[in-house]
Amino acid sequence: MEKAGRESDGAPCGPVLHIVVVGFHHKKGCQVEFSYPPLIPGDGHDSHAVPEEWKYLPSLALPDGAHNYQEDTVFFHLPPRNGNGATVYGISCYRQIEAKALKVRQADITRETVQKSVCVLSKLPLYGLLQAKLQLITHAYFEEKDFSQISILKELYEHMNSSLGGASLEGSQVYLGLSPRDLVLHFRHKVLILFKLILLEKKVLFYISPVNRLVGALMTVLSLFPGMIEHGLSDCSQYRPRKSMSEDAGLQEGNPSADDFISESTSDNLNTSLGIVTRIVAVNHGEDAVPPTEKPYFQVEGNNNKGQEHSDTGRYLELPPRPSPESSESDWETLDPSVLEDASLKEREQMGSDQTHLFQKDSVPSDSPPITVQPQANTRQVVLIPGLISGLEEDQYGMPLAIFTKGYLCLPYMALQQHHLLSDVTVRGFVAGATNILFRQQKHLSDAIVEVEEALIQIHDPELRKLLNPTTADLRFADYLVRHVTENRDDVFLDGTGWEGGDEWIRAQFAVYIHALLAATLQLDNEKMLSDYGTTFVAAWKNTHNYRVWNSNKHPALAEINPNHPFQGQYSVSDMKLRFSHSVQNSERGKKIGNVMVTTSRNVVQTGKAVGQSVGGAFSSAKTAMSSWLSTFTTSTPQSLPEPPNGKP
Repeated sequence: MEKAGRESDGAPCGPVLHIVVVGFHHKKGCQVEFSYPPLIPGDGHDSHAVPEEWKYLPSLALPDGAHNYQEDTVFFHLPPRNGNGATVYGISCYRQIEAKALKVRQADITRETVQKSVCVLSKLPLYGLLQAKLQLITHAYFEEKDFSQISILKELYEHMNSSLGGASLEGSQVYLGLSPRDLVLHFRHKVLILFKLILLEKKVLFYISPVNRLVGALMTVLSLFPGMIEHGLSDCSQYRPRKSMSEDAGLQEGNPSADDFISESTSDNLNTSLGIVTRIVAVNHGEDAVPPTEKPYFQVEGNNNKGQEHSDTGRYLELPPRPSPESSESDWETLDPSVLEDASLKEREQMGSDQTHLFQKDSVPSDSPPITVQPQANTRQVVLIPGLISGLEEDQYGMPLAIFTKGYLCLPYMALQQHHLLSDVTVRGFVAGATNILFRQQKHLSDAIVEVEEALIQIHDPELRKLLNPTTADLRFADYLVRHVTENRDDVFLDGTGWEGGDEWIRAQFAVYIHALLAATLQLDNEKMLSDYGTTFVAAWKNTHNYRVWNSNKHPALAEINPNHPFQGQYSVSDMKLRFSHSVQNSERGKKIGNVMVTTSRNVVQTGKAVGQSVGGAFSSAKTAMSSWLSTFTTSTPQSLPEPPNGKP
């Protein structure tokens, strides 16, 4: 266990780097009011100075529009100091209190309410665990009603560093507060679309208020990727903070292609909004004053995953240096595909022949029911080794995938001041969260916008929508998850506590899915296998950075994995119901038909009431009958998929 203290160079040696208090000043905006240890060595605890790499810290810790909520929680990521090291994980608990309730009121408090956030900057991604501890301390800190009492914050720093260590990433506590069960209940079959969007390394923006719902949904999606939360985010915040408007102008002159995605009117709106960022943020902590634009802009972007490739005739793969903010676009893809293919060709052939022999019977289509997999709880010790190319700590299957590397960012919450990152030429993609409407209005800067409140995924590119259109086997998999999660959901005492249908069970199902998908890509005659996952989707995924990195290494453990889709099988009437239900719920045409039917039914009932009560009753009965008939198609029945014998395959 690591002990609290400081190393000889003055850097904290425990997992917690700093405890920070951020307040809102009526003239200066968000600013650091306290830090322990000081953010800049040699400064006092009450210094407002912030390192250049962390200049967005005050705006991240005290979110935009925070005045609308009594309290909130923020997860955010900061880049490493001096360009070296790993991601810094920030957890912030925000509260506000009436100024008249304070025992000691400083002279600079001129507003009726006082808004502050207590923030933990950590080297470990223990979001929920740190949040639980921080919420208690924040409540106690505000109950003092005297913000000069900082002893409790120093004690928090010492306590966290003495009780937390590297072993905290082992076990389920790293997933505390992240509930895939709630995610499936809310997004239902669309969870798999979110999963595949991130596999393709697209630009994905999550949108909802307040921030705690935003970061909870985003990080829960990432928790479906094996090992991603624990070891896959160490390079997810390698970006350069914006220094000045003139610097950005220089970047745009040197890279004119960055403007190709922005129309003239949109550029004017964007520059205007960014030019008044400070004023908008200040106003937003007092009142909402961000007017929506008159028309949203829809524009299809090109494939952002295609980077320039270096030609290299060598046969040895070297570990690339950490991506620096000055990395050019050509540095996004440092792996020569020919080298990767040659290096692993013999291995794939050998592994493919072995797996073909092992699963030869399973690979032949039959009339048998779909194969369902019932994973068991993982009780074995996982051995992690540094990835040769990714630099991440990987398990025997090559997990986590190197998605959030080489300029692909993970920003659970983005402040308005970070808006420029969406169009930064050094950022090849992102999974980001925002609460400000300005992010959502700039639709051309992202490939997909996830409206968390409505469980809606807006994908702008028709070709990308086709790539993500679920196959029959994928629909069976998603329906299998939804049905098991929704069973017994009304039992408030047992809800989510069991293995089957619980949080760990859902994560295990996605682990089986991604392992089988990876194993299928290694097979020699795999056209039929890959068609169950989506042939065009797999082809696009093979061109991504994360698949190339994974495919460059050896993963002998995959020889034991069945490469067939967990829900392969012959097409049936149940599949027709699933397909129809998915089309009605997700396609634009299906939504229009549904809305027309609802509107027509409402008008008919109102007309019936005007004619007479008896006629209205007849129309109401007809409406009920029609709804009941439609439910047979739009609702998955327990017979939609055969259950595994005895609950197991």
